[in-house]
Amino acid sequence: QVHLVESGGGSVQSGGSLRLSCKATRYTVYMGWFRQAPGRERESVARMITVDGRTTYADSVKGRFTISRDNAKNTLFLQMDSLKPEDTAMYYCAAAQEWRPYPWSDPKHYTDWGQGTQVTVSS
Repeated sequence: QVHLVESGGGSVQSGGSLRLSCKATRYTVYMGWFRQAPGRERESVARMITVDGRTTYADSVKGRFTISRDNAKNTLFLQMDSLKPEDTAMYYCAAAQEWRPYPWSDPKHYTDWGQGTQVTVSS
């Protein structure tokens, strides 16, 4: 099991930027970011396979968000640019050490979750 702690959330105006961080207690192969707005299901944002750096993004954030990592510090990042009001949500970091038979966009793909960090974008 890995403990995850997110940080970097806040309130910005539309068009602004934020950088989220997720500090893990140890190295993890599969890591991702999800978000959940009030009254909505948790949705995938981006993921990374840290062993080779492969990344995948949800269509809604492609070209605006960038996922990256610092393996030496066991930290995952999410750079969010050109933020929109519809990006407002609680953002969660997720991790899994072994491959699980679910799509990367399915929360069941991951076994460990952080407590979340709130992102609010005003128009």
